[in-house]
Amino acid sequence: MAISELQVQTALKEVVDPNTHKDFVTTKSVRNLKIDGDDVSLDIVLGYPAKSQVGAIKEAVESKLKGLPGVGKVSANVSFKITSHGVQRGVKLIPGVKNIIAVASGKGGVGKSTTAVNLALALAAEGATVAMLDADIYGPSQPMMLGIHGRPESRDGKSLEPMEGHGLQAMSIGFLIDPDTPMVWRGPMVTQALEQLLNDTRWHEVDYLVVDMPPGTGDVQLTLAQRVPVTGAVIVTTPQDIALIDARKGLKMFEKVGIPIIGVVENMSIHICSNCGHEERIFGEGGGERMCKDYGVEFLGALPLDIRIREETDSGKPTVVAAPESRIADIYRGIARRVAVKIGESAVDHSAKFPNIVIQNT
Repeated sequence: MAISELQVQTALKEVVDPNTHKDFVTTKSVRNLKIDGDDVSLDIVLGYPAKSQVGAIKEAVESKLKGLPGVGKVSANVSFKITSHGVQRGVKLIPGVKNIIAVASGKGGVGKSTTAVNLALALAAEGATVAMLDADIYGPSQPMMLGIHGRPESRDGKSLEPMEGHGLQAMSIGFLIDPDTPMVWRGPMVTQALEQLLNDTRWHEVDYLVVDMPPGTGDVQLTLAQRVPVTGAVIVTTPQDIALIDARKGLKMFEKVGIPIIGVVENMSIHICSNCGHEERIFGEGGGERMCKDYGVEFLGALPLDIRIREETDSGKPTVVAAPESRIADIYRGIARRVAVKIGESAVDHSAKFPNIVIQNT
């Protein structure tokens, strides 16, 4: 008896994607399903980058279908396609950029820049084209963290070519000024500089632009909220109550301006002694998770207070590239996949598909 499409679809409803926690039929990931006699072929198209997951997903789908009675050869081709997702109303998308992720904290010193660069590198490791914008005009740190030296080129005298480090496109005010020069600028100059860095850089087909925000809820954050098409925000905090107070303010600010909160990352959650292995929660326990419960947002993950994260980032080779097989890199990649999945599940932006309508007097 020949196998039917209904039997195949029913079987696929029982295969759950380990990253979305939904089956592939519900997520509309099944494409080009073909039944040729006893043989079955199909495509699984994921909405998030998943280079490290492709093999396991392919195996899960094929073994499920091979278990159906009467099935011969099974071929599942797993790939991913990243599209532009919805942003604030009335804000135009930036040419060459599909999605913008703001990484923010209410307070300085919680490891926001380190989280931002490792998140960007983890998304790139999963197969996405990723760029990094250092929006901290007063204290740019991404040039050092990415190990990038030199100045950006301008081929047309108007726009800047992004710098490159570890496969990321990058732009920062730090590339344009001397490292020892303080930015003694008032708010309007800072916001103008941010807009120029964002709009005058020739980004090349970027799936995710990660923006390393300055701490706080001031001019730069408001400019980003009102004029930059942000897909979602990631809030970085430590478990310490004093950090959580400010992280909550940052979260509420994004909510007020209509930018979705992707989730919260808790940094420095536990210290493991490098000599004896003793574990100690120096900054308190469970603060990030409590904050997530209070506001109904996702807890994306927790990172330890580990000397290697600091040493690797200071040397210009953050953990995801310096020690890709490490437990810490694995946590960063898990956070990156959740961020990408959450963006993939949000509303798709269709504005690029519609032509501009121009009314002229003739």
